[in-house]
Amino acid sequence: MKHYIIILLISLFSTSMIAQEVNWITFEKAIELNKKEKKMILLDVYTDWCGYCKKMDKITYKNKVIVDFINKHFYAVKLDGEGKKDITYKDYTFKYRKKGRSKFHELPATILNGKLSYPTTVFLDKDEKLLDRIPGYLDVKTMEKVINYFAQGKYKSQKWDDFVKNFKSSI
Repeated sequence: MKHYIIILLISLFSTSMIAQEVNWITFEKAIELNKKEKKMILLDVYTDWCGYCKKMDKITYKNKVIVDFINKHFYAVKLDGEGKKDITYKDYTFKYRKKGRSKFHELPATILNGKLSYPTTVFLDKDEKLLDRIPGYLDVKTMEKVINYFAQGKYKSQKWDDFVKNFKSSI
């Protein structure tokens, strides 16, 4: 009997220690799923060489509160600012471009209005309309506020500063 209890405790402890992950999907998959069930879309625009992008992956996007909230309220998309794969959206095929020393993918460049800054977190509403672009590293506490602001629809009626004053953290 003692062995069963020990095995049960070990398995419970091991399961709780497994890091949860954001359910990252492709841009195309998010658009496809959004046709069936409307949700906001969170885009993490990154590059492989970006140190702050990697830091967000290791810290911000590993926090259980952040992961659970994003997975519940958003279709989460990792969008490589220098990705080489064509992406077709609204009857246009966005491609990888190389101009001189610059290299970029047209879709993130279009979404970021040509201001290629990594990381940038982008929010689209349920109708795939751009709500906001937030450039730079977002720590856990800031990300919690930002995702709540958009998911709760507070951006429609409340200024950011007023929202932050009354925000109650779950972290």
